[in-house]
Amino acid sequence: MKTLWKSMKAGLKSGVGDMTWEVGKWAKHKGALSMCKSGFHASVRAIDAMQYVNCETLALVEVRGKHLQQDDKQCWSEMRVVRAYEWTKLDSVAMAIYAAELVIGEHEKKYPDDKRPRQAIEAAKAWLNDPTEENRQAAAAYAAYAAAYAASIAYAAYDAAHYAASAAYDAAYYAASAASAAYDAASAAAYAAAYDAYSSAYAAYVAATLDDIEKWIQARIGTLMEVRP
Repeated sequence: MKTLWKSMKAGLKSGVGDMTWEVGKWAKHKGALSMCKSGFHASVRAIDAMQYVNCETLALVEVRGKHLQQDDKQCWSEMRVVRAYEWTKLDSVAMAIYAAELVIGEHEKKYPDDKRPRQAIEAAKAWLNDPTEENRQAAAAYAAYAAAYAASIAYAAYDAAHYAASAAYDAAYYAASAASAAYDAASAAAYAAAYDAYSSAYAAYVAATLDDIEKWIQARIGTLMEVRP
């Protein structure tokens, strides 16, 4: 039996449509499969699943039957949730911080005097350790600084590196919790830092960074609250 990861809304609800899953119960899709449109979707890596649905529940699923496949997602005719875990705003912020710290060194090598990405990371950490309104506002301010810097780079390099966001930023974005200023700070910091790592070896850099983030997620799962049948 093949197992994959699926990102869901809270309460085991699918990201698209109104389906609510039950742990241990097989669901069968009727009709033709169509990637992103029709069938049950999941990914080999949790980080890839998070790309498609803002994660509030992370589910380990089993699949069988007919299927379609692309690089980061698969579509199956039958699926059941084996285990499911609550993924909270705190998890998203922690992941964004980890992702940002993976690549901050690249930025600091090139711009040793620019402290904004590092300050954004530290502000996000402060909120994570003590999620007060004061810390939230501080994180929001640093996020604005880091995001403004990242935007200036993006415009300057538009033709050469269109949509070349960092793997760390992408990963954090996929796991976003919309109301969290601390998340925004860490994400913007990751973007500003990793953009500078764009080079002829970018694809390998992305792959390695995503692998590291996937390992972090798998370790994090051991700390999550499990959703019981």
